Amino acid sequence: MISRIAGKISEKGDNYLILDLGGIGYNVFVPACVMQRIDESCGPDGKIAMLTYHYHQVEQSKSVPILIGFLNQVEKDFFEVFITVSGIGPRAALKALNKPISLIARAIDEGDLVFLKSLPGIGEQRAKEIVAKLQNKVGKFGLIRDHDLQLKASAKGISEEALDVLLQLQYKRPEAIAMIKKVLDLNHQVNTTEELLNLVYKQSRLR
Repeated sequence: MISRIAGKISEKGDNYLILDLGGIGYNVFVPACVMQRIDESCGPDGKIAMLTYHYHQVEQSKSVPILIGFLNQVEKDFFEVFITVSGIGPRAALKALNKPISLIARAIDEGDLVFLKSLPGIGEQRAKEIVAKLQNKVGKFGLIRDHDLQLKASAKGISEEALDVLLQLQYKRPEAIAMIKKVLDLNHQVNTTEELLNLVYKQSRLR
């Protein structure tokens, strides 16, 4: 049983990493809620350490070993609780966990079926089963501060895209960065690059 793995990231996909350990590449599947923080968790040499859920997927006449990676024990604990729901196996959970764990846990605790049905592969009946099985059992996971981290990562990505646009419009980098920072200091809920640029434009007209 492989419970932990550490190596250098040699390839990164939408839902997997290939970690190089002494010339051997290990494929590690990663839920989207964890993948969002992979870059900030890597060392300067590109190495990363992950806890893993290791199981064998049986396909006809063969058994394929599968590794699913997590950055800490709390994430792994939630995954293991989530797959106790009837009909949700490791691969289904890997696909479904595409939003911050704290938000999923709160939705379960509050019986928010609309939110749960927004998770990939989760329909009405499955959402009801999740609530019936896990409600009042996942409270501690609602305390994870991963939602704040996701918002910061999203804002960073939007800022970088807006900066690229301003540079293409012949603004100098220091000026463009200052314009973006001023807008974000005044508006904490900017959701898209277009919205940010519109606010930058309006701000520039006030000068």
